[in-house]
Amino acid sequence: MPNVIQIKLSGGPDWIPVPVMWEVESIESEPKVKILCGNAYEHFEFSGAYSAHNGREIPVYRWSRRTYVAE
Repeated sequence: MPNVIQIKLSGGPDWIPVPVMWEVESIESEPKVKILCGNAYEHFEFSGAYSAHNGREIPVYRWSRRTYVAE
């Protein structure tokens, strides 16, 4: 199983049911993530910032936009 790193998801409308933490293989291979929430995808991009979490520096991905699932 490949190594994964935890990232922090930040931003977006308050009513979006997005987890605060997510996992990616690496920032380089996944500078953007897309998470399915209901009938839409919430898009997050690496902000270049880090946040302290349990004594570690966690990359912060900020919400950038929403796209809808095609029917």
